[in-house]
Amino acid sequence: MAEEREQDGLFDPNDETYGAADLSAILPKSGFPEKERAPRLAYAAIHDELLLDGNARQNLATFCQTWEEPEIHKLMDDCIDKNMIDKDEYPQTAEIEARCVRMLGDLWHAPEGPITGTSTTGSSEAAMLGGLALKRRWEARRKAEGKPTDKPNLITGPVQICWHKFTRYWDVEHREIPMENGRLLMTPEEVLKLCDENTIGVVPTLGVTYTGEYEPVKAVSDALDDLQARTGLDIPIHVDGASGGFLAPFCAPELEWDFRLPRVKSINASGHKFGLSPLGVGWVLWREDKDLPEEMVFWVNYLGGNMRDIALNFSRPGGQVICQYYNFLRLGRQGYRKVHEACYRSAAFLAEELEKTGLVDIVFDGDMKKGIPAVSWKLKEGLPTNYTLFDLADRLRSRGWQVPAYTLPANCEDQAIQRILVRNGVSIDLCSLLIEDMKAAVDYFRAHPITKPLTEDEASGFHH
Repeated sequence: MAEEREQDGLFDPNDETYGAADLSAILPKSGFPEKERAPRLAYAAIHDELLLDGNARQNLATFCQTWEEPEIHKLMDDCIDKNMIDKDEYPQTAEIEARCVRMLGDLWHAPEGPITGTSTTGSSEAAMLGGLALKRRWEARRKAEGKPTDKPNLITGPVQICWHKFTRYWDVEHREIPMENGRLLMTPEEVLKLCDENTIGVVPTLGVTYTGEYEPVKAVSDALDDLQARTGLDIPIHVDGASGGFLAPFCAPELEWDFRLPRVKSINASGHKFGLSPLGVGWVLWREDKDLPEEMVFWVNYLGGNMRDIALNFSRPGGQVICQYYNFLRLGRQGYRKVHEACYRSAAFLAEELEKTGLVDIVFDGDMKKGIPAVSWKLKEGLPTNYTLFDLADRLRSRGWQVPAYTLPANCEDQAIQRILVRNGVSIDLCSLLIEDMKAAVDYFRAHPITKPLTEDEASGFHH
Protein backbone atom coordinates (compact mmCIF):
# COMPACT_ATOMS: atom_id res chain seq x y z
CA MET A 1 0.00 0.00 0.00
CA ALA A 2 2.82 2.38 0.92
CA GLU A 3 4.53 1.61 -2.43
CA GLU A 4 1.31 2.34 -4.34
CA ARG A 5 0.99 5.70 -2.59
CA GLU A 6 4.64 6.45 -3.36
CA GLN A 7 3.88 5.81 -7.03
CA ASP A 8 0.89 8.18 -7.13
CA GLY A 9 2.97 10.88 -5.44
CA LEU A 10 0.97 11.14 -2.22
CA PHE A 11 3.34 9.52 0.26
CA ASP A 12 7.04 8.99 0.72
CA PRO A 13 8.08 7.80 4.21
CA ASN A 14 11.27 9.86 3.89
CA ASP A 15 9.50 13.13 3.16
CA GLU A 16 10.11 16.05 5.49
CA THR A 17 6.77 16.78 7.18
CA TYR A 18 5.82 19.99 5.38
CA GLY A 19 7.53 18.96 2.15
CA ALA A 20 5.21 15.96 1.83
CA ALA A 21 2.57 15.90 -0.86
CA ASP A 22 -0.05 15.04 1.79
CA LEU A 23 0.30 18.54 3.25
CA SER A 24 0.39 20.42 -0.02
CA ALA A 25 -3.40 20.69 -0.26
CA ILE A 26 -6.28 21.96 1.85
CA LEU A 27 -7.64 19.32 4.21
CA PRO A 28 -11.06 17.82 3.39
CA LYS A 29 -13.81 19.75 5.16
CA SER A 30 -17.02 17.97 4.13
CA GLY A 31 -16.57 15.19 1.57
CA PHE A 32 -15.30 11.92 3.07
CA PRO A 33 -11.60 11.39 2.11
CA GLU A 34 -10.78 8.71 -0.46
CA LYS A 35 -7.17 7.89 0.45
CA GLU A 36 -5.18 7.07 3.55
CA ARG A 37 -2.64 9.45 5.01
CA ALA A 38 0.55 8.87 6.94
CA PRO A 39 -0.16 9.08 10.71
CA ARG A 40 2.47 11.75 11.39
CA LEU A 41 1.20 13.92 8.55
CA ALA A 42 -2.45 13.64 9.58
CA TYR A 43 -1.41 14.49 13.12
CA ALA A 44 0.65 17.49 12.02
CA ALA A 45 -2.23 18.91 9.97
CA ILE A 46 -4.76 18.59 12.79
CA HIS A 47 -2.26 19.82 15.39
CA ASP A 48 -1.74 22.97 13.32
CA GLU A 49 -5.48 23.65 13.09
CA LEU A 50 -5.73 23.36 16.89
CA LEU A 51 -3.30 26.27 17.19
CA LEU A 52 -6.24 28.47 16.23
CA ASP A 53 -8.01 27.58 19.49
CA GLY A 54 -7.44 29.81 22.47
CA ASN A 55 -4.70 28.90 24.93
CA ALA A 56 -6.56 26.91 27.60
CA ARG A 57 -4.27 28.15 30.39
CA GLN A 58 -5.26 31.74 29.57
CA ASN A 59 -8.94 30.88 29.48
CA LEU A 60 -10.20 32.58 32.63
CA ALA A 61 -13.83 31.98 31.66
CA THR A 62 -13.89 28.23 32.18
CA PHE A 63 -14.52 26.45 35.46
CA CYS A 64 -12.89 23.31 34.05
CA GLN A 65 -9.36 22.11 34.71
CA THR A 66 -6.71 23.17 32.20
CA TRP A 67 -3.63 21.76 33.96
CA GLU A 68 -2.95 18.22 35.10
CA GLU A 69 0.04 16.42 36.54
CA PRO A 70 1.95 14.08 34.17
CA GLU A 71 0.62 11.05 36.05
CA ILE A 72 -2.92 12.08 35.10
CA HIS A 73 -1.96 11.96 31.42
CA LYS A 74 -0.47 8.49 31.91
CA LEU A 75 -3.59 7.17 33.64
CA MET A 76 -5.78 8.60 30.87
CA ASP A 77 -3.65 6.71 28.35
CA ASP A 78 -3.94 3.55 30.46
CA CYS A 79 -7.73 3.83 30.39
CA ILE A 80 -8.37 4.95 26.82
CA ASP A 81 -9.92 1.57 25.97
CA LYS A 82 -11.91 1.07 29.19
CA ASN A 83 -15.68 1.54 28.88
CA MET A 84 -17.04 2.78 32.21
CA ILE A 85 -20.33 0.96 31.69
CA ASP A 86 -18.74 -2.49 31.19
CA LYS A 87 -18.48 -3.24 34.88
CA ASP A 88 -18.29 -6.98 34.27
CA GLU A 89 -15.39 -6.53 31.85
CA TYR A 90 -13.58 -3.92 33.96
CA PRO A 91 -14.48 -4.81 37.55
CA GLN A 92 -11.59 -2.88 39.11
CA THR A 93 -12.62 0.31 37.34
CA ALA A 94 -16.12 -0.26 38.72
CA GLU A 95 -14.66 -0.80 42.20
CA ILE A 96 -12.70 2.45 41.95
CA GLU A 97 -15.87 4.32 40.93
CA ALA A 98 -17.60 2.88 44.03
CA ARG A 99 -14.70 3.98 46.22
CA CYS A 100 -15.03 7.53 44.91
CA VAL A 101 -18.76 7.54 45.70
CA ARG A 102 -18.06 6.36 49.25
CA MET A 103 -15.32 8.96 49.73
CA LEU A 104 -17.61 11.72 48.51
CA GLY A 105 -20.27 10.49 50.93
CA ASP A 106 -17.72 10.91 53.71
CA LEU A 107 -16.70 14.35 52.43
CA TRP A 108 -20.32 15.54 52.23
CA HIS A 109 -21.39 14.06 55.60
CA ALA A 110 -23.78 11.42 54.29
CA PRO A 111 -25.58 9.40 57.01
CA GLU A 112 -24.11 6.10 58.13
CA GLY A 113 -24.87 3.20 55.82
CA PRO A 114 -24.52 2.42 52.11
CA ILE A 115 -23.81 5.46 49.92
CA THR A 116 -26.04 5.86 46.87
CA GLY A 117 -24.54 7.69 43.92
CA THR A 118 -22.85 7.47 40.55
CA SER A 119 -20.32 9.09 38.29
CA THR A 120 -21.60 10.96 35.24
CA THR A 121 -20.09 12.68 32.23
CA GLY A 122 -20.26 16.01 34.04
CA SER A 123 -22.18 18.06 36.54
CA SER A 124 -25.00 18.82 34.11
CA GLU A 125 -25.90 15.14 33.74
CA ALA A 126 -25.60 14.78 37.51
CA ALA A 127 -27.95 17.75 37.98
CA MET A 128 -30.45 16.19 35.56
CA LEU A 129 -30.48 12.99 37.61
CA GLY A 130 -30.91 14.90 40.86
CA GLY A 131 -33.74 16.94 39.39
CA LEU A 132 -35.42 13.88 37.91
CA ALA A 133 -35.35 12.15 41.30
CA LEU A 134 -37.07 15.20 42.82
CA LYS A 135 -39.79 15.00 40.20
CA ARG A 136 -40.34 11.23 40.52
CA ARG A 137 -40.58 11.41 44.33
CA TRP A 138 -43.08 14.29 44.10
CA GLU A 139 -45.17 12.39 41.54
CA ALA A 140 -45.23 9.28 43.72
CA ARG A 141 -46.35 11.27 46.75
CA ARG A 142 -49.07 13.10 44.78
CA LYS A 143 -50.39 9.86 43.30
CA ALA A 144 -50.51 8.27 46.75
CA GLU A 145 -52.61 11.25 47.90
CA GLY A 146 -54.88 10.99 44.86
CA LYS A 147 -53.77 14.41 43.58
CA PRO A 148 -52.84 15.52 40.02
CA THR A 149 -49.21 15.49 38.83
CA ASP A 150 -49.49 17.72 35.77
CA LYS A 151 -48.08 21.00 37.13
CA PRO A 152 -44.68 20.41 38.78
CA ASN A 153 -42.41 23.38 39.43
CA LEU A 154 -38.79 23.79 40.51
CA ILE A 155 -37.37 26.80 42.35
CA THR A 156 -33.82 28.00 41.66
CA GLY A 157 -31.81 31.16 42.00
CA PRO A 158 -30.15 32.67 38.90
CA VAL A 159 -28.75 29.52 37.31
CA GLN A 160 -26.80 28.54 34.23
CA ILE A 161 -28.35 26.71 31.34
CA CYS A 162 -28.33 23.11 32.63
CA TRP A 163 -31.33 23.76 34.92
CA HIS A 164 -33.18 25.48 32.09
CA LYS A 165 -32.54 22.32 30.06
CA PHE A 166 -33.82 20.12 32.86
CA THR A 167 -37.10 22.00 33.27
CA ARG A 168 -37.69 22.12 29.52
CA TYR A 169 -36.79 18.48 28.83
CA TRP A 170 -38.87 17.12 31.72
CA ASP A 171 -41.84 19.49 31.50
CA VAL A 172 -41.31 21.28 34.79
CA GLU A 173 -42.20 24.93 35.40
CA HIS A 174 -38.98 26.78 36.19
CA ARG A 175 -39.43 29.36 38.93
CA GLU A 176 -36.13 31.20 38.70
CA ILE A 177 -35.64 33.91 41.32
CA PRO A 178 -34.59 37.06 39.44
CA MET A 179 -31.76 39.38 40.48
CA GLU A 180 -32.91 42.82 41.60
CA ASN A 181 -32.10 45.81 43.80
CA GLY A 182 -28.55 44.64 44.39
CA ARG A 183 -29.65 41.10 45.34
CA LEU A 184 -27.81 38.66 43.10
CA LEU A 185 -28.64 35.42 44.94
CA MET A 186 -31.48 33.21 46.11
CA THR A 187 -32.79 34.23 49.55
CA PRO A 188 -35.12 32.34 51.91
CA GLU A 189 -37.74 35.07 51.59
CA GLU A 190 -37.80 34.84 47.80
CA VAL A 191 -37.94 31.03 47.93
CA LEU A 192 -40.97 31.01 50.21
CA LYS A 193 -42.85 33.38 47.90
CA LEU A 194 -42.68 30.73 45.15
CA CYS A 195 -43.38 27.53 47.09
CA ASP A 196 -46.65 25.63 46.74
CA GLU A 197 -47.92 22.05 46.74
CA ASN A 198 -46.57 21.53 43.19
CA THR A 199 -42.98 22.44 44.08
CA ILE A 200 -40.83 19.36 43.51
CA GLY A 201 -37.78 20.92 45.16
CA VAL A 202 -35.53 23.92 45.69
CA VAL A 203 -32.03 24.08 44.13
CA PRO A 204 -29.52 26.40 45.80
CA THR A 205 -26.20 26.76 43.95
CA LEU A 206 -22.90 26.52 45.78
CA GLY A 207 -21.14 29.04 43.59
CA VAL A 208 -23.47 31.04 41.35
CA THR A 209 -22.09 31.02 37.83
CA TYR A 210 -22.46 34.76 37.25
CA THR A 211 -20.65 36.05 40.34
CA GLY A 212 -19.13 33.08 42.22
CA GLU A 213 -21.02 33.49 45.52
CA TYR A 214 -22.52 30.63 47.51
CA GLU A 215 -26.28 30.68 47.94
CA PRO A 216 -27.46 30.32 51.58
CA VAL A 217 -28.32 26.62 51.71
CA LYS A 218 -28.79 26.43 55.49
CA ALA A 219 -30.95 29.55 55.65
CA VAL A 220 -33.15 28.19 52.86
CA SER A 221 -33.34 24.82 54.62
CA ASP A 222 -34.36 26.48 57.90
CA ALA A 223 -37.05 28.47 56.09
CA LEU A 224 -38.42 25.30 54.49
CA ASP A 225 -38.42 23.59 57.90
CA ASP A 226 -40.54 26.44 59.23
CA LEU A 227 -42.82 26.25 56.17
CA GLN A 228 -43.41 22.56 56.79
CA ALA A 229 -44.17 23.18 60.46
CA ARG A 230 -46.75 25.82 59.50
CA THR A 231 -48.34 24.27 56.39
CA GLY A 232 -47.32 20.63 56.15
CA LEU A 233 -45.53 21.22 52.83
CA ASP A 234 -42.39 19.07 52.79
CA ILE A 235 -40.16 20.45 50.04
CA PRO A 236 -36.73 18.83 49.55
CA ILE A 237 -33.46 20.49 48.57
CA HIS A 238 -31.03 19.45 45.85
CA VAL A 239 -27.72 21.30 46.10
CA ASP A 240 -25.99 22.20 42.83
CA GLY A 241 -22.45 21.93 44.12
CA ALA A 242 -20.88 21.99 40.67
CA SER A 243 -17.93 24.05 41.93
CA GLY A 244 -18.44 24.55 45.64
CA GLY A 245 -18.92 20.86 46.36
CA PHE A 246 -15.17 20.39 45.95
CA LEU A 247 -14.23 23.70 47.61
CA ALA A 248 -16.32 24.24 50.75
CA PRO A 249 -15.33 20.93 52.44
CA PHE A 250 -11.67 22.00 52.38
CA CYS A 251 -11.77 25.81 52.62
CA ALA A 252 -15.02 26.50 54.50
CA PRO A 253 -15.56 23.26 56.50
CA GLU A 254 -17.80 25.02 59.03
CA LEU A 255 -20.30 25.97 56.33
CA GLU A 256 -23.42 23.79 56.57
CA TRP A 257 -24.66 23.09 53.07
CA ASP A 258 -24.47 19.30 52.60
CA PHE A 259 -26.06 16.17 54.08
CA ARG A 260 -25.63 17.63 57.58
CA LEU A 261 -28.93 19.34 56.71
CA PRO A 262 -31.66 16.66 56.71
CA ARG A 263 -33.64 18.50 54.03
CA VAL A 264 -30.75 18.11 51.53
CA LYS A 265 -31.69 14.94 49.64
CA SER A 266 -29.12 15.03 46.82
CA ILE A 267 -25.96 16.82 45.67
CA ASN A 268 -24.24 17.11 42.31
CA ALA A 269 -20.69 18.26 41.68
CA SER A 270 -18.15 18.44 38.86
CA GLY A 271 -15.08 16.29 39.22
CA HIS A 272 -13.50 18.14 36.31
CA LYS A 273 -13.86 21.54 37.97
CA PHE A 274 -12.46 21.91 41.47
CA GLY A 275 -12.33 18.14 41.82
CA LEU A 276 -9.19 18.62 39.65
CA SER A 277 -9.91 15.75 37.24
CA PRO A 278 -9.70 15.91 33.43
CA LEU A 279 -12.79 16.93 31.49
CA GLY A 280 -15.63 14.45 31.48
CA VAL A 281 -16.61 13.46 35.03
CA GLY A 282 -19.34 14.58 37.42
CA TRP A 283 -20.93 13.05 40.51
CA VAL A 284 -24.39 12.83 42.04
CA LEU A 285 -25.13 11.41 45.50
CA TRP A 286 -28.43 10.86 47.31
CA ARG A 287 -28.82 11.19 51.05
CA GLU A 288 -30.23 7.68 51.41
CA ASP A 289 -31.11 4.87 49.05
CA LYS A 290 -34.82 5.69 49.40
CA ASP A 291 -34.18 9.17 47.97
CA LEU A 292 -33.35 7.61 44.60
CA PRO A 293 -36.63 6.36 43.11
CA GLU A 294 -36.45 2.72 42.10
CA GLU A 295 -37.80 3.48 38.63
CA MET A 296 -34.62 5.47 37.90
CA VAL A 297 -32.47 2.37 38.44
CA PHE A 298 -31.88 -0.01 35.54
CA TRP A 299 -30.48 -3.49 35.97
CA VAL A 300 -28.64 -4.20 32.74
CA ASN A 301 -27.72 -7.71 31.62
CA TYR A 302 -24.70 -6.78 29.56
CA LEU A 303 -21.56 -8.66 28.61
CA GLY A 304 -22.22 -11.44 31.09
CA GLY A 305 -23.16 -9.40 34.16
CA ASN A 306 -26.27 -7.93 35.76
CA MET A 307 -25.32 -4.34 36.56
CA ARG A 308 -27.01 -1.42 38.27
CA ASP A 309 -27.11 1.59 35.96
CA ILE A 310 -28.33 5.06 36.98
CA ALA A 311 -26.71 7.52 34.58
CA LEU A 312 -28.39 8.99 31.48
CA ASN A 313 -25.40 8.17 29.30
CA PHE A 314 -24.27 4.65 28.61
CA SER A 315 -20.84 3.98 27.08
CA ARG A 316 -18.22 6.46 28.26
CA PRO A 317 -14.51 6.35 29.10
CA GLY A 318 -13.30 5.28 32.51
CA GLY A 319 -10.14 7.37 32.65
CA GLN A 320 -11.66 10.45 34.25
CA VAL A 321 -13.07 8.38 37.13
CA ILE A 322 -9.70 6.68 37.64
CA CYS A 323 -8.03 10.10 37.68
CA GLN A 324 -10.57 11.32 40.24
CA TYR A 325 -9.48 8.51 42.52
CA TYR A 326 -5.84 9.37 41.81
CA ASN A 327 -6.50 12.93 43.00
CA PHE A 328 -8.24 11.70 46.15
CA LEU A 329 -5.21 9.50 46.93
CA ARG A 330 -2.60 11.99 45.78
CA LEU A 331 -3.97 15.02 47.62
CA GLY A 332 -6.26 14.01 50.46
CA ARG A 333 -7.92 16.74 52.49
CA GLN A 334 -4.59 18.42 53.14
CA GLY A 335 -3.57 18.59 49.49
CA TYR A 336 -6.95 19.77 48.23
CA ARG A 337 -6.90 22.51 50.85
CA LYS A 338 -3.42 23.64 49.73
CA VAL A 339 -4.35 23.70 46.06
CA HIS A 340 -7.61 25.58 46.59
CA GLU A 341 -6.16 28.05 49.09
CA ALA A 342 -3.56 28.96 46.45
CA CYS A 343 -6.45 29.73 44.08
CA TYR A 344 -8.11 31.92 46.69
CA ARG A 345 -4.84 33.81 47.25
CA SER A 346 -4.65 34.54 43.52
CA ALA A 347 -8.28 35.68 43.55
CA ALA A 348 -7.61 38.03 46.49
CA PHE A 349 -4.59 39.47 44.67
CA LEU A 350 -6.67 40.10 41.56
CA ALA A 351 -9.48 41.78 43.50
CA GLU A 352 -7.03 44.03 45.33
CA GLU A 353 -5.15 45.04 42.18
CA LEU A 354 -8.35 45.68 40.26
CA GLU A 355 -9.69 47.88 43.04
CA LYS A 356 -6.46 49.88 43.05
CA THR A 357 -7.12 50.98 39.47
CA GLY A 358 -10.10 53.01 40.64
CA LEU A 359 -11.96 51.99 37.49
CA VAL A 360 -14.17 49.18 38.78
CA ASP A 361 -16.46 48.18 41.60
CA ILE A 362 -15.87 44.63 42.83
CA VAL A 363 -19.03 42.50 42.80
CA PHE A 364 -17.40 39.47 44.43
CA ASP A 365 -13.82 39.27 45.69
CA GLY A 366 -13.32 35.51 45.94
CA ASP A 367 -13.76 35.23 49.73
CA MET A 368 -13.34 31.52 50.52
CA LYS A 369 -15.99 31.68 53.24
CA LYS A 370 -18.59 33.09 50.85
CA GLY A 371 -17.93 31.55 47.46
CA ILE A 372 -15.59 30.07 44.90
CA PRO A 373 -12.19 31.56 43.88
CA ALA A 374 -13.67 33.91 41.32
CA VAL A 375 -13.50 37.69 41.00
CA SER A 376 -16.30 39.63 39.34
CA TRP A 377 -16.59 43.38 38.79
CA LYS A 378 -18.42 46.14 36.95
CA LEU A 379 -17.22 49.48 35.62
CA LYS A 380 -17.45 52.22 38.22
CA GLU A 381 -20.36 54.51 37.48
CA GLY A 382 -19.76 58.17 36.65
CA LEU A 383 -16.27 57.76 35.22
CA PRO A 384 -15.66 59.34 31.79
CA THR A 385 -14.74 56.06 30.10
CA ASN A 386 -15.16 55.65 26.36
CA TYR A 387 -15.12 51.85 26.45
CA THR A 388 -17.20 48.99 27.81
CA LEU A 389 -16.24 45.74 29.51
CA PHE A 390 -16.92 44.10 26.15
CA ASP A 391 -14.23 46.30 24.58
CA LEU A 392 -11.85 45.36 27.39
CA ALA A 393 -12.55 41.64 26.92
CA ASP A 394 -11.97 41.99 23.18
CA ARG A 395 -8.70 43.89 23.67
CA LEU A 396 -7.38 41.32 26.14
CA ARG A 397 -7.89 38.62 23.52
CA SER A 398 -5.07 40.21 21.51
CA ARG A 399 -2.77 39.02 24.30
CA GLY A 400 -4.43 35.59 24.46
CA TRP A 401 -6.53 36.24 27.60
CA GLN A 402 -10.13 35.07 27.65
CA VAL A 403 -11.83 37.17 30.33
CA PRO A 404 -15.58 37.06 29.71
CA ALA A 405 -17.87 40.07 29.93
CA TYR A 406 -21.61 39.44 29.98
CA THR A 407 -24.89 40.91 31.12
CA LEU A 408 -26.73 39.54 34.15
CA PRO A 409 -30.03 37.62 33.88
CA ALA A 410 -33.64 38.61 34.62
CA ASN A 411 -34.25 42.13 35.97
CA CYS A 412 -30.55 43.07 35.67
CA GLU A 413 -30.12 42.61 31.92
CA ASP A 414 -28.66 46.11 31.53
CA GLN A 415 -25.80 45.47 33.98
CA ALA A 416 -22.59 44.17 32.40
CA ILE A 417 -19.99 42.51 34.58
CA GLN A 418 -16.70 40.75 33.97
CA ARG A 419 -15.42 37.67 35.76
CA ILE A 420 -12.18 35.79 36.27
CA LEU A 421 -12.35 32.17 37.41
CA VAL A 422 -9.17 31.21 39.28
CA ARG A 423 -8.38 27.53 38.84
CA ASN A 424 -5.41 25.39 39.79
CA GLY A 425 -2.48 26.72 37.77
CA VAL A 426 -3.60 30.38 37.74
CA SER A 427 -0.67 31.63 39.80
CA ILE A 428 -0.20 35.07 41.32
CA ASP A 429 2.58 35.71 38.77
CA LEU A 430 0.20 34.89 35.92
CA CYS A 431 -2.39 37.18 37.54
CA SER A 432 0.16 40.02 37.72
CA LEU A 433 0.79 39.70 33.98
CA LEU A 434 -2.96 39.85 33.33
CA ILE A 435 -3.30 43.01 35.46
CA GLU A 436 -0.49 44.67 33.47
CA ASP A 437 -2.21 43.76 30.21
CA MET A 438 -5.49 45.16 31.51
CA LYS A 439 -3.80 48.45 32.39
CA ALA A 440 -2.19 48.52 28.96
CA ALA A 441 -5.60 47.98 27.36
CA VAL A 442 -7.06 50.93 29.28
CA ASP A 443 -4.09 53.10 28.22
CA TYR A 444 -4.75 52.07 24.63
CA PHE A 445 -8.40 53.15 24.88
CA ARG A 446 -7.30 56.51 26.28
CA ALA A 447 -4.86 57.02 23.42
CA HIS A 448 -7.31 55.73 20.82
CA PRO A 449 -10.81 56.75 21.93
CA ILE A 450 -13.58 54.36 20.87
CA THR A 451 -16.37 56.04 18.96
CA LYS A 452 -18.66 53.01 18.87
CA PRO A 453 -18.26 50.63 21.83
CA LEU A 454 -18.79 46.93 21.26
CA THR A 455 -22.05 45.28 22.27
CA GLU A 456 -22.29 41.90 23.99
CA ASP A 457 -23.26 40.19 20.73
CA GLU A 458 -20.36 41.75 18.83
CA ALA A 459 -17.71 41.14 21.45
CA SER A 460 -18.05 37.46 22.25
CA GLY A 461 -20.04 34.29 21.93
CA PHE A 462 -19.68 33.71 25.67
CA HIS A 463 -22.92 32.73 27.38
CA HIS A 464 -23.85 30.87 30.55
